[in-house]
Amino acid sequence: MRRRGLHCRSVVSSSTRLQDQVSAFLEHCEIDRNLSPLTVRMYAQYLGAFGAWAAAEGVTSAEQITPEVARRYRVHLNRYVSPVTRRNLSRGTQTSYLVALRSLLRFLSRSGEDTMAADRVELGKSGGRSLKFLDSHQVARLLASVDATDEPGMRDRAILELLFSTGLRVSELVGLDREQVNLESREFSVMGKGRKVRVVFVSDEAADGIRSYLSMRKDRFKPLFIRYRGHAAEQETPGGRAAMDGEAWRLSARSVERMVAKYVRLAGLGVKATPHTLRHSFATDLLFNGADLRSVQEMLGHANLATTQVYTHVTNPQLRAVHRDFHSGNRRRGD
Repeated sequence: MRRRGLHCRSVVSSSTRLQDQVSAFLEHCEIDRNLSPLTVRMYAQYLGAFGAWAAAEGVTSAEQITPEVARRYRVHLNRYVSPVTRRNLSRGTQTSYLVALRSLLRFLSRSGEDTMAADRVELGKSGGRSLKFLDSHQVARLLASVDATDEPGMRDRAILELLFSTGLRVSELVGLDREQVNLESREFSVMGKGRKVRVVFVSDEAADGIRSYLSMRKDRFKPLFIRYRGHAAEQETPGGRAAMDGEAWRLSARSVERMVAKYVRLAGLGVKATPHTLRHSFATDLLFNGADLRSVQEMLGHANLATTQVYTHVTNPQLRAVHRDFHSGNRRRGD
């Protein structure tokens, strides 16, 4: 299987000190920092790409990384064209590669290695983070676009309701099992980034949607959400682990992403929305209706309040009132 990511024209065959240093860092992320397997894999991809580029440049250890080396790597990232998309890397993706390099240098420095300071790897200017979310009317249109007259449609409706109700990440949603979600108390625990456990709450509509969906299910599979294409005739096939717990038919994150995109089109929203857009919508809906930022931070599972504060500029009622009362365009309307 082809692995996506940055590639370089030559890679040293024998292990270098840089490769050993990267391996030590990845073990630190996995064991000491207890990061999720997905996060560790992403670090491995980003630093593997740097290692390939560094080998071609004659850089075989982190001690050889200088501001000039970092600058050349930034140029390389900026000029790189993906063989898959035939496009340059976005500024955000470039930043992810550079942040991974910074994290490596910071780890090595704290471990006593004589490396360059991490903050000397410049990240460059970004265009700023654009926060995309759906307002309550758009969410209603999205939900109304689902034809929930059959089992797959009922599943899709339940997924959309649950995403908006809980702010779950798509990886968290597809990992849910039936027994995990308590529809009586309407709350359950989920393990998020950094393997942090948090409690999420299920709205009345989401609970009703999940209950209706499960009532239509004839299988006894463990996953809360399953796929239907390609296995309709196989579901009840006896024998084997897949037949016992249905793990082979657990819905994938990519399938949920395609499903959300489908209903966004059907609803005619005119925006590009993803499952993560519904996470943003969950947070902004709470803040618009008066929830405090600290509580939203807890429900989103953010480690730092600063991460949650990205929502405040679109939900601050005081700023909205100031604009309404003092902007000249609003005054002209009232004249």
